[in-house]
Amino acid sequence: MKTKHVLESADVKLMVAAAEAEALKNQWAVTIAIVDDGGHLLGLQRLDGAPAFSAHMAPAKANTAALGRRESKIYEDVINGGRVAFLSAPDLKGLLEGGVPIMKDGQCIGAVGVSGVKSNEDAQIAKAGIAAIGL
Repeated sequence: MKTKHVLESADVKLMVAAAEAEALKNQWAVTIAIVDDGGHLLGLQRLDGAPAFSAHMAPAKANTAALGRRESKIYEDVINGGRVAFLSAPDLKGLLEGGVPIMKDGQCIGAVGVSGVKSNEDAQIAKAGIAAIGL
């Protein structure tokens, strides 16, 4: 039997606060979503001015990153590279950059998804959130 790391509510609060600080520093109106390793929503913060659609896309990006155990950008690159059949992958909806897995000791313990600005900026915010818990 193995020991499994899990995100706690204090971790989620730290990540949301750090991601929000990164977004505000850059004057970016986004939605930030944190999920566990099964893609279940643990935290959601929609900043003032963030597009309504971002409240759907941020959790989808986080879910995709958690279930796939890799950044959602990888799926976007696969599709843009011509493998459009990947659009039919079951249960993966956030196939755009901005979903980043949270890795601890080689295991995925969750993910952060951000939506509302350019995809690379979404990823920058997500990574700032993850850095807040030392990962």
